[in-house]
Amino acid sequence: MKVLVIGPGGREHALVRSLLADPYVSEVHAAPGNAGMAQDVATHAVDAQDPAAVVALARTLEADLVVIGPEAPLAAGVSDAVREAGFPVFGPSKAAAQLEASKAFAKDVMAEASVPTAMARVATTTAEAADALDAFGAPYVVKDDGLAAGKGVVVTEDRAEALAHAESCFAAGGTVVIEEFLDGPEVSLFVISDGKHAVPLSPAQDFKRIFDGDEGPNTGGMGAYTPLEWLPAGFVDEVMERVAYPTIREMDRRGTPFAGVLYCGLAMTSRGLRVIEFNARFGDPETQPVLARLKTPLGGVLLAAAKGELDDAEQLHWRPETAVGVVMASANYPDSPRKGDAIGGLAAAAALENVSVLHAGTSTNDAGEIVTSGGRVLAVVGLGTDLAAARATAYDGVARISWQGAQFRRDIAEKAALGQIRVPGVAKGRHVAEASAAGENA
Repeated sequence: MKVLVIGPGGREHALVRSLLADPYVSEVHAAPGNAGMAQDVATHAVDAQDPAAVVALARTLEADLVVIGPEAPLAAGVSDAVREAGFPVFGPSKAAAQLEASKAFAKDVMAEASVPTAMARVATTTAEAADALDAFGAPYVVKDDGLAAGKGVVVTEDRAEALAHAESCFAAGGTVVIEEFLDGPEVSLFVISDGKHAVPLSPAQDFKRIFDGDEGPNTGGMGAYTPLEWLPAGFVDEVMERVAYPTIREMDRRGTPFAGVLYCGLAMTSRGLRVIEFNARFGDPETQPVLARLKTPLGGVLLAAAKGELDDAEQLHWRPETAVGVVMASANYPDSPRKGDAIGGLAAAAALENVSVLHAGTSTNDAGEIVTSGGRVLAVVGLGTDLAAARATAYDGVARISWQGAQFRRDIAEKAALGQIRVPGVAKGRHVAEASAAGENA
């Protein structure tokens, strides 16, 4: 099977690596890719958001499967064009991708499907925003209704800051969704769907803030780990029953079946499970550690989902190790990331046992050096027998890599490793490594 992966980032590099390990995959290509992917597979300088260009490349390569990684090509209708050209596509249609492209749309779907989520209001004016902020109270949660690469959300105790974020969205011609604040730890669960059937992956937790201790502005994600030993038994089963399947059925009822990855961003609150948001693709940086643990060949699962045959796919099997991914970001990220800094130590880090280095914002300069070319530059993933060991392995890899102004969090998965995460209403010690629905098999 020949697979074409669309996208330039760390999520796509993780997909490429997993597909290369699949014995049923004969070739992997990436477009446009990055410097790291170019070391692993053939890359093609194609605009990922240009449907015609992606279709033309798929035809040239005679691809057996096209996997679309980022949200922007999905919202641009690339999957529709490739599917109409006769290629199996892993990635939802433009209409189905509205689950991520519009938070207001997602809220409407959740309401129709009786999916538990935060109370919310859509605001289009400053007056409406101010009224919603006062209705819900602090902490204030204000979300850009459109795509914002994970950085369109402000959570703050400062009402003026919340209102200012809403006004900046209005000034850009958008609307906002203002929600009640959800307490409790957050969980990311990827659910692979063919439009009717679904298979969950291993739950993960990511870290959005730029600085240790969850301080500073939101980013696209500074690290993640999996599995989550502190989750209550039956967690994945509950998400599938109350969130994933009702949403998939509602999308099918509307005539816009969701085939791809339904990313469920969840909060374990004092009032029970709640959906924070949906995304329409694999999350970054959670994909990197999640796929590092996947034993089941990925290509067959993605092809089955693309062809509507997921009910016949084999159960997913997972490595017993824990995986921790630490993101290394460029100077001045997330405000105005500096580009062009030469990266040292990549080979030394990649040579470490149980360490993988996945590229995101990298390119090659005229001298042939790999340099920074985006905000989040690398994800260093470590595997270990437990969280402490996986953290040590990941940070050993990080310590080998350097460039001017490099920044990373030093506390990824630290609280979990110390047993400091509590789920409201769940007694201490009542947890499970992997819910049965995730198909854990060492």
